Amino acid sequence: MSKLNLNLSASLNIFKLIAKPSLCLPHATVPTFNDLPIPLNKAFSSNGEKKVDIKAVVLDKDDCFAIPDQNDIYGDYNERMEALKAAYPGRRLLIVSNTAGAKSWDKDGKMASAVEKATGIPVLPHGVKKPGCGDEIMSYFRAHPETGVTGPHQIAVVGDRLATDMMLANMMGSYGIWVKDGVVPHQQKSIWSRVERSIAPFLIARGYTAPEPVSPFE
Repeated sequence: MSKLNLNLSASLNIFKLIAKPSLCLPHATVPTFNDLPIPLNKAFSSNGEKKVDIKAVVLDKDDCFAIPDQNDIYGDYNERMEALKAAYPGRRLLIVSNTAGAKSWDKDGKMASAVEKATGIPVLPHGVKKPGCGDEIMSYFRAHPETGVTGPHQIAVVGDRLATDMMLANMMGSYGIWVKDGVVPHQQKSIWSRVERSIAPFLIARGYTAPEPVSPFE
C-alpha cells in the first residue's frame, strides 16, 4: 500500500485562497514543459511595456518535467531542459517538490539525491510543503548571492498545480508559469489536478488576475 502524502501547508493555506482566489492564478500559461519560452522573461513581457528580469527559476518535478515517482527528465523534454540550464546555470535553477526534498515525505533525503543525480539540478530540502515554503526558497537564494537574486520578483515558479505551485509564486511575490497539460494524460491525473483545470478559466472569466509581483525597492 502506498503512503498518503499529506500536505498540511496546502490545507492551512486554503483559507487564504478562499479570501483571495487570485492567489492560485498564473502570470503565464504553457501547455507543456517543452513550450516554456527561454529566457522566461518572454512569458511576461509580450506587450513590450513591461520589463521583467527573471534571474532564477524554481521548478516543480512531478507532472511538470517528469512522470510522478520517477527521477528522470521526461524523454521529450531533455533538449528543453538543457536550454533552461544554459539560460539559468548553476544554482539559478532549483527543484522544489512536495515529494523529493520534502522532509515529511523524503525523510532521509534519498529521493532528493536521486533527482539531483538524474537531472544535474539542486533539489531544495524543505520542512514546509508548497505553497508554504517561500521563506525556505528565499533563504536558499540569499545563501547563494551568485544567483543575482535580490528579491522574489526576480524568481519564476514553474509547475503544474495551481493550489501549490502558482499559489507559492503569488504568496512569495514571484512570477508563476502554469504547465497546464503536464506529462500525465488528463484522465490519469488526480481528481484535484483535474478540478484545477476548470478553476483558472472560471476565475479569469470573472475578472480575477494574478497579483502583480513588486520589487521591494519600488
